[in-house]
Amino acid sequence: MRIVSLLPSATEIVFALGLGDYLVGVSHECDFPPEARTRPVVTRSLLPPGLPQAEIDREVKRLLAERGTIYELDAELLEKLKPDLILTQRLCYVCAVGYEQVCQTVEAIGVKARVLTLEPDSLEGIFGTILAVGQAAGREDAAQGLVAELRARIEGVVRPVTGLPRPRVVALEWLDPPLAAGHWVPEMVALAGGEDLFGQPRLPAVRLNWAEVLRTDPDVLVLMPCGYDLPATVEAARVLGTVPDLESLRAVKAARLYAVDGSAYFNRPGPRIVGGVEILAEILHPEACRGLAPPNSWTPISLPLPVP
Repeated sequence: MRIVSLLPSATEIVFALGLGDYLVGVSHECDFPPEARTRPVVTRSLLPPGLPQAEIDREVKRLLAERGTIYELDAELLEKLKPDLILTQRLCYVCAVGYEQVCQTVEAIGVKARVLTLEPDSLEGIFGTILAVGQAAGREDAAQGLVAELRARIEGVVRPVTGLPRPRVVALEWLDPPLAAGHWVPEMVALAGGEDLFGQPRLPAVRLNWAEVLRTDPDVLVLMPCGYDLPATVEAARVLGTVPDLESLRAVKAARLYAVDGSAYFNRPGPRIVGGVEILAEILHPEACRGLAPPNSWTPISLPLPVP
């Protein structure tokens, strides 16, 4: 079996199921585990590098309107790789190459590969994608074992937070403009013992303005911009220095403004998503859940921040 993964989350699933030796191609964003970086890269982003978040938002809108995608798929390389199984998605056309684009390319170059689309919108859906990849690649037992392990870890979070007060949380997957994280993140907040004030389970992110965040006055504000690791999130958080009256927020005054590694633990619907639940539990209920979060996965942020 020859597998091409066009999703970072699918690449993580492939390796977690012991299929790394069969992975012959990846997307430009597939960076975990580190071995993934050694595979041929079959996609590239059309976004110019180094843009601030507000400019990324504008450029994404322009590219989607003009080209229908923000990614390019290397058809010539894909043909040379001769995959049997291609893993892609159609949940979010900003997140990765879309299913239709992949199918059109595969048909045009005559590759006889199965194209498996993964589009979870909940934790249960994420577990379902692990099982689907396992079934497609002949690793059903490994997939069932991995899902059982992830469910047990979630139960290990739910037990200590049950019955505790539930902090009111705003979780942002983009900062300029602010977007409240959706899909599986509100469920993660609930499992970790919090109440998500804006995100809707199984629905896309909600576009906000900072005035709405200020009016809601959350107990906890968590920054998890899509595609940003922890250092990049801390750097991106400098834009908060331009937000009027942010220091009046309950969360800021109580020193409960946090940056997390969104790319690893919140944005990608793969096995490490359970680490995100553990991060939230440690942030929301530090006395009950201290030590649950993966190392170096979150940090508090203090205001004022230097303006970018």
